[in-house]
Amino acid sequence: MSRADAITQQDPDPVETQDWVEALESLTEVDGRARAQFVLGRVQDHARLLGVTTAGLPYSAYRNTIPLTRQPAYPGDLEMEERITSINRWNALAMVVRANKAYGELGGHIASYASAAEIFEVGFNHFFRGKTKDCAGDLVYFQPHSAPGVYARAFLEGRLSEQDISNYRQEVPGTGLCSYPHPWLMDEFWQFPTGSMGIGPMSAIYQARFMRYLHARGLADTTERRVWGVFGDGEMDEPESIGALTLAAREGLDNLTFVVNCNLQRLDGPVRGNGQLIQELESLFVGAGWNVIKVLWGSEWDNLFARDTDNVLLRRFAETVDGEYQTLGSKDGDYNRARFFDADPASAALVAHLSDEDIHRLKRGGHDLRKLYAAFAAARAHKGQPTVILTKTKKGYGMGGAGESRMIAHQAKKLDFDALKAFRDNFSLPLSDTAVEALDFYNPGPNSPEVTYLQDRRSRLGGYLPTRALHANSPAPARPPLSKYGSFALQAEGKTMSTTMAAVRMMGGLLRDKAFGPRIVPIVADEARTFGMDNLFRQVGIYAPGGQRYEPEDAGSMLFYKETPDGQLLEEGITEAGAISSWTAAATAYSTHGTELLPIYIYYSMFGFQRVGDLIWAAADQRARGFLLGATAGRTTLSGEGLQHQDGSSHLVAATVPNCRAFDPCFAYELAVIMEHGMTRMLDEKRDEFFYITVMNENYAQPSMPDNVEADILKGMYRLDRKGGDGPEVRLLGSGTILREVIAAADLLTEFGIASEIFSVTSFSELARDAAEAERRGRFGNPERSHLENQLQGNAPVVAASDYVRAVPGQIAPYLNGRMMLLGTDGFGRSASRAALRRFFEVDRENIALAAIQSLVRSGEVKQQTLAKAMKRFGIDPATAAPWTV
Repeated sequence: MSRADAITQQDPDPVETQDWVEALESLTEVDGRARAQFVLGRVQDHARLLGVTTAGLPYSAYRNTIPLTRQPAYPGDLEMEERITSINRWNALAMVVRANKAYGELGGHIASYASAAEIFEVGFNHFFRGKTKDCAGDLVYFQPHSAPGVYARAFLEGRLSEQDISNYRQEVPGTGLCSYPHPWLMDEFWQFPTGSMGIGPMSAIYQARFMRYLHARGLADTTERRVWGVFGDGEMDEPESIGALTLAAREGLDNLTFVVNCNLQRLDGPVRGNGQLIQELESLFVGAGWNVIKVLWGSEWDNLFARDTDNVLLRRFAETVDGEYQTLGSKDGDYNRARFFDADPASAALVAHLSDEDIHRLKRGGHDLRKLYAAFAAARAHKGQPTVILTKTKKGYGMGGAGESRMIAHQAKKLDFDALKAFRDNFSLPLSDTAVEALDFYNPGPNSPEVTYLQDRRSRLGGYLPTRALHANSPAPARPPLSKYGSFALQAEGKTMSTTMAAVRMMGGLLRDKAFGPRIVPIVADEARTFGMDNLFRQVGIYAPGGQRYEPEDAGSMLFYKETPDGQLLEEGITEAGAISSWTAAATAYSTHGTELLPIYIYYSMFGFQRVGDLIWAAADQRARGFLLGATAGRTTLSGEGLQHQDGSSHLVAATVPNCRAFDPCFAYELAVIMEHGMTRMLDEKRDEFFYITVMNENYAQPSMPDNVEADILKGMYRLDRKGGDGPEVRLLGSGTILREVIAAADLLTEFGIASEIFSVTSFSELARDAAEAERRGRFGNPERSHLENQLQGNAPVVAASDYVRAVPGQIAPYLNGRMMLLGTDGFGRSASRAALRRFFEVDRENIALAAIQSLVRSGEVKQQTLAKAMKRFGIDPATAAPWTV
């Protein structure tokens, strides 16, 4: 039986039912809502024991959560705020339509903000706090498609000029406004990038959690700060949107409020055409442990609900699916009367006294400032749980036939003159026909009642939002010198270790520094023991706001699993998306919280850019600073794991992120130099960039650092050695763990009288960027040699090998005079030993040497028969070579 059928079934004993209802009413009236909720909970628990109820969707009736009797008085000037909302709606619309009228292809969105305008205004006028001397202010994640509305408000505030909003989506050339919230492009305005659906909700949850982490560790006072997130209902389809809901509830993040704008419409049509999205979302959030507040119906409905003693409206609401609600929203009062109310004689009688125009004016709750204020206030007051406000709106509200609640609403970017006049009249805007046709922006002036009121509200709340602090207010303390935490790597003297072990050891050394150590935020998804980080369990503890309420199984061991309320290590569980969200919160804390931190997130390299690359891109947009350590890196170092664990492409993706500095060191001393350089740039020089460094789990002898190579390590390549006599010469380039195979290949080549120059390439992407910039400068009349050209002069052949796809070393090919041969690990991974994998992908020493001989055969310096001789010597049979590209 469906829920609608259950509601409408005949009651066999209405008198008894009424007794139960009256008893509940009496209990609530005499002892209060809390007592009534407690009794209901006990009855529900006992019903489960009796088997009376074992299942059921945890959602309430399709009505407002806060009844009229508990609705607080509105604290502002309602008429004034409605007028300001209308002005912002017009200016947002004019901004988009003007841009598309002028250029056609710029795009933009009208309908999303039109549906959310009241949500934003209630927040801006009463809840979103700016920065004051006592509080650093609230953090707001804005629905990206509503950016024009945020710009429109900033225009009235005087933060943006008419020229600014006239240049919406026209950033090149000049200083136009970006399409969505982008801190990289508007670094003093937007705080958080939310343009990729799903990233905003997950980021907001982890930001709220990180604020608790900061407070628990004494790094910042965040007790009065709140995170607000305004998102679309269609956005909740994204797995990231709902992927961390239980975390928020489990950690009691009552400093977090979601506002989901339920206009029931995706980009192309209804979100849940054959269902009820709001009920589904309530079920989802309640099940995850959130406090849910529904704002579905405006004040015009209050009288109808008061007269509806038989709950006929709730029956009709339960029977109506979202696709029908969308159709009803796009039609006038006569259609709504005929199709909705007249479908049931009881509901028809409820509205018999209303005209068709009265019915048309029955608003949805998301367009009622009073209903929204009550919900926001209740969310702010609620303790112990995060809160979600599910507010029902119309997409394209006020756009009439040009887009209100219609399938075309999201794509609406142009309105004809009649539609623009209708919009003006609908919101009583003081614009002449000429001004409407010209799409003039409307600003009543800085001394007008509207702007004076708006400024006063923001002043009471602490200042403007959104706004972004450019620099940290609290610089990080001086860190220890590299010689103190990294001397073991600089002077390794052949000690055997992996670069992962070296990275963790350096991290431990930094953590032990009393001044700098507390500023490090170590993060791991769920493989701390795999990466040798279990010593950090005892050293700094794992952050757990409730502490450790059990005795761990390994309590008697030295490296026992230790959870503490002020723990420093963030071990996120099996969620790379959650871990990178925590990393982003920490990596941007210098701006968001005025607290300089150094987050270090270590993870399986395959589960970074390939898995959560969109979140990494958003972190780049947000101007993140920190280290990403891609461990167990490369396609052949992780023996036995196979196709989905072996990383052959992360460096290729990392190269596409403009402010990501990606390095693939082979030796511990290279790693130490790179990490020290990264801290200097990010912490001392305040550069908005982050470092991706791949580290391996392969143990091998680590040499000490040669003299005078630091600068070249950081530029991406340095000359490591030369082997052989005066015969034909080839340049061998190796990166990461494959550098060792390159060194061994040079020894093999000496058997054939071939000399080799060996270069360690720490970053192909840094080399390519420098070479491209040098080429560009030369094109503009400023010739300058790149580091690559200085290192690889002449026409001698170049062979480059890495543990990544050939396109990674291929980045530097256009900038060389000599012919370049690329060796890499294209194709899918396999489960095998390291040696077998390197032979399979043809990046072992023998295949590198063979490629070097082939390059010299092509240049005419070595005879063809030498190639056949080498294949025999190296045990390479081309007939049995696998088609490794697949």
